Formats: sequence, C-alpha cells, structure tokens
Amino acid sequence: MKNGSHWCRVIMDQESKKMIQKLPFDQLKTLEISGSKWRDFGFSFYKFLDFPEFDLCEDKIPDKYDLIIAEQVFEHLNYPYRAGRNVYEALNPGGYFLITVPFLLKIHNHPIDCTRWSKTGLKHFLVECGFEIDLIESDSWGNKEAVIKNLDRWVVYDKQRHSLKNEENFPLVVWALAKREIDQ
Repeated sequence: MKNGSHWCRVIMDQESKKMIQKLPFDQLKTLEISGSKWRDFGFSFYKFLDFPEFDLCEDKIPDKYDLIIAEQVFEHLNYPYRAGRNVYEALNPGGYFLITVPFLLKIHNHPIDCTRWSKTGLKHFLVECGFEIDLIESDSWGNKEAVIKNLDRWVVYDKQRHSLKNEENFPLVVWALAKREIDQ
C-alpha cells in the first residue's frame, strides 16, 4: 500500500491490480480514461485521455484497444450507457474493460455526479453496454465505519486506525473487469 491512499480505494486498487496482473498486460494496447495512474504498469502501449475534456458520452474513442480503464469516471457521466457502448465498440475482440465506481460515497461533483451501481448493478449495466454476463467479474468493498467516516471528507488510510474488513452491506466502492466476446 502506498502512503496517502484514500481508505475507500485501498482494497479496490489492490484487487484491480490483481485483475490486470492476471492478463498478459505486457502485450496489451491500453487506454486509460481517468488520469494516468496506470502509465508505468508495463503495458506494451499506453495512452490516456483526460476526463472531462474528453467526453466519453459524445466523443468516439479513437482507435481500438485491448484494455480500457475508467476509474471513478462513470458516476460523473450524464449518459453512462452511451459511454459504456462507446467503450465496448473501442475494444478489440477479446479486449477488456476495467471500471471502478463509488457506491456509498458522498456526492462529489466533478463536474457533475449522477449515478451509483452495486456490484450486481454494475454487472447488469455492462451487459446493457454489450458485454456477456459470464465474461464479467465484479466485486465491492466497504464497511460501516468507512462509510460513516467518508461522509464528511475523504479519509487517508491509516493501517493502525482503519479496518479493511469487508462488510457486504456497506460497499463504498465497486469494480468490474469485463471481457468483450471474441467475434465468431
């Protein structure tokens, strides 16, 4: 764990990294829409597009990719289904989409805040965008204490004070890795 991580992101970041490490990531042409956190991960090709300057709902993603990453972006979109279909169309057959979103976190307008999904809801959202349900792995993390503490401000994780125990009924964050079916 790196210093200064938000408590609500510690497990999500660890689990997302594990999901990507299971892939042949050093062979993947990757696009990140959410900053450049994954820049030095070791992908064969890496590009990022800035949100909200790049409007995922309106702008078509240039080129095709093996992996598209959108962390903490989709809750800020007016038209998330349109954006999800845009991501699906920009994936090569057999390509992957890593998405992370908040659930029980306070509204944070950047520039707007519109949507929340549970881990089951996120899976079904991705199906509506074109992915096959059997090719989607989703999970969530949170606990009652973390939900309460993160209501006022983003809490920096302190391993001496903060529990990473997961309580299924209090998910702060949700993530999924969806694979685009290989065209027949």
